Amino acid sequence: MTVRITGIAGSLRRESFNRKLLHAAAHEMPHGAELTVWDGLGGVPPFSEDLEAAPAPAGVTDLRQVIAEADGLLFATPEYNGSVPGQLKNAIDWASRPPRGGVLQGKPAAVISASPTPYGAAWAQADLRKILKIAGADVCDSGLAVPRVSGQFTPGGLLADPAMNRGLTQVIADLLTRAAAPAARQAA
Repeated sequence: MTVRITGIAGSLRRESFNRKLLHAAAHEMPHGAELTVWDGLGGVPPFSEDLEAAPAPAGVTDLRQVIAEADGLLFATPEYNGSVPGQLKNAIDWASRPPRGGVLQGKPAAVISASPTPYGAAWAQADLRKILKIAGADVCDSGLAVPRVSGQFTPGGLLADPAMNRGLTQVIADLLTRAAAPAARQAA
């Protein structure tokens, strides 16, 4: 059985460093696991309780479906003004609804981040971890903050620093352990 991880980049920019970080993570997935990057964040409209009563907008339906079908989630976030990008927070708000019953409830998740700053978006990573926990996700304690990201990738798109790559594989291992646990319980 394949463990399916969905990667969600918090940046809408097509060539974002955080999207590149997710692609590097996809390359590091061990046998029996796969990571697919979801690129629909820009199609999720602003959250409004007025829109909840009607059928959900298409972008929200897509978001909820990819989260529901994933065994785990790997978020890669940039840092905008010291925190999580608004579009990413907005998507989590939609995925957390209805309260205590949204698709994030109990979903294994991990957070990584990349930034041109010396801190690698560590504040945004901490905020995102908190937001996901409050939304009901089962968030891994491990994470990876990639600082000064513009010089961190090889021409092939992998992390150049072996220590950073080990950190990334550790986050992946922790996420896969959590993501595989429900499947193991169901098979027993």
